[in-house]
Amino acid sequence: MADPARARRLAKRIAQIVASGLEHEVKDPRLAMVTITDAKVTADLRDATVYYTVLGDEADRAASRAALESAKGVLRSMVGQQTGVRFTPTLAFVADTVPDDARRIDELLARAREADAEVARLAAGAAPAGDSDPYRAPREDEDAE
Repeated sequence: MADPARARRLAKRIAQIVASGLEHEVKDPRLAMVTITDAKVTADLRDATVYYTVLGDEADRAASRAALESAKGVLRSMVGQQTGVRFTPTLAFVADTVPDDARRIDELLARAREADAEVARLAAGAAPAGDSDPYRAPREDEDAE
């Protein structure tokens, strides 16, 4: 097992190499809108998972996924040449779901804000159902008995 700090450094370096390779070396127009967001390497440094996002619709994502799979060998060769590790890790590309999750959370927060505004609007003209102060002190005449 490798040192966890070494695995993090290697993962960061792999992300840089893959991003640079996609930008400068791989000449596939389907990869024009791909952004490498993160990389993770297993503890034994044998497998690397590269996370990416694609700007576009589902068809663009599918095309980019296919282009990344076809460029996997070239990118792995670049990683092997530029890292100098004994065993070049295999590359697996995974679509990053963080932007979609963030968009979904933003939509949920907007709905919650709208619901809060509606409750505040309804409460503005409302009157209490019972006494205005249900926690007031006991009445004077009840104490006298």
